[in-house]
Amino acid sequence: MSNAITILNREEDRRVVEAIRQAELNTSGEIKVHIENHCRGDVEERSLHVFNRLKMNETQQRNGVLIYLAVRDRKFAILGDEGINKVVEDGFWNEVKDLMLSHFREGRFADGLEQGIMRCGEKLKAYFPYQSNDINEIPDDISYENN
Repeated sequence: MSNAITILNREEDRRVVEAIRQAELNTSGEIKVHIENHCRGDVEERSLHVFNRLKMNETQQRNGVLIYLAVRDRKFAILGDEGINKVVEDGFWNEVKDLMLSHFREGRFADGLEQGIMRCGEKLKAYFPYQSNDINEIPDDISYENN
């Protein structure tokens, strides 16, 4: 793909945003997808930078999850904030990455993102169930950066 925006067409973008909305219906947690062309430096460091820039570290229960993709560099990471990281079992994020990667390898990025979002949503629901006074702290749209 020539730029990050073309990894998903409009319908696939809509499907991914809808998956985020559906996953968040059952949890107070927040899920965000960020897609860009290039990963400047280490993928973990870059995803942490994006995580903080998108204010994922400012949710009330520290239960934000970022799915970060660097399209042209073929790198991605899943980063959870300290609240969710304290309760998920070791290896959970790698399991989600493996699930997503099985779709990515076949060029089915929207399917991989949807599956990853739903798995993250299930885990968030288990530890951070929806509260009647819950507010959507992070916009559900996909964050894109052409770099």
